[in-house]
Amino acid sequence: MKSLAVLIRESGASLPYTTSRPLEIVEIDLAPPGKGEVLVKIEAAGICHSDLSVVNGTRQRPLPIIGGHESAGVVIELGADVTSLKIGDHVTTVFLPSCGTCHECTSGIPAYCSVGAAANARGEMINGGSRITLNGKSVNHYNGVSCYSQYAVLDERSLVKIPDDIPLDLAALFGCALLTGIGAVRNSAQAQPGQSLGVWGLGGVGLSALLGAVISKASPIFAIDPVASKRELALSLGADVALDPSENLRDHLPGGVAVAVEAAGRADTLKAAYEATGRGGITVTVGLPRAEEMLSISALSLVSEIKTIKGSYLGSANPRIDIPEFVDFWREGKLPVEKLLTSTSPMSQVNETMDALQGAQVVRQVIHPH
Repeated sequence: MKSLAVLIRESGASLPYTTSRPLEIVEIDLAPPGKGEVLVKIEAAGICHSDLSVVNGTRQRPLPIIGGHESAGVVIELGADVTSLKIGDHVTTVFLPSCGTCHECTSGIPAYCSVGAAANARGEMINGGSRITLNGKSVNHYNGVSCYSQYAVLDERSLVKIPDDIPLDLAALFGCALLTGIGAVRNSAQAQPGQSLGVWGLGGVGLSALLGAVISKASPIFAIDPVASKRELALSLGADVALDPSENLRDHLPGGVAVAVEAAGRADTLKAAYEATGRGGITVTVGLPRAEEMLSISALSLVSEIKTIKGSYLGSANPRIDIPEFVDFWREGKLPVEKLLTSTSPMSQVNETMDALQGAQVVRQVIHPH
């Protein structure tokens, strides 16, 4: 079938993107869903730093590619042997499909799936190949999702069914921002009630981590970001102290925090978070800096201060367990996702939304393909 979609032909276009237009609206052809796959009508798609990183060249992906990995929509067609979904189901997308059989999956953490990660790196579906063509030529998938499109063919393992009462603009955030941020606190750091916690970088993922800290009853909670409006939002979401990066957290908590979460995607920010982590504490990083950025810390401090640095991908989550729990939090008023949503726009304004994200003044924007 035909679908309008956002194509990225090359990375590294000049700013502003409103002028250079690196994201192009094209009409693609989608193959019918194959075995274990479904066709989804995309209703809402989030603008995430991971998407921006493909546009600006921070992360290399096989090009050309249809962008987008955070979305929600409605199942409209089933391929053979689909068992977990039916036509009409509302779904949110997960940017790492899990095969269910590799060592990582059978160890209980599908977020570590090596088979899904390899498929994502190749720009393919987890079962291999592409379902997207443009003028008869194959186009790559982004993280098995490619949701900057009116319609998308996805493996059912890239989807989690959600209740119909969640607005799809909000539901789009559950599979990336919320899963990554809350998961970093609850799964990766395993933050406990009464533990001090700091979050560096208050975008969609960082503020989701902050919400995870509130849900985990961490205390006190520090929020660190150079943008004043984001610091104000963090305080309204439950942070106890909001700091500009130029301020020293240890002036407020001399012993440092028990848990530090870095969500800015910068090596210097990770260094600051590590140095603000107290004795015996853990620094969890979810940001995606440029590959050439190196982290320089005191090697001795890892032993003498008994610290831990831990990477967290997809919030070390099991999406089929974690997302339904997040839905319960939302229903109970513990997860005010709507406060993370800065704006909604038509898909035709995708370049403008990338400019806004590059300018660091927004939290989460959503585009509507239809």
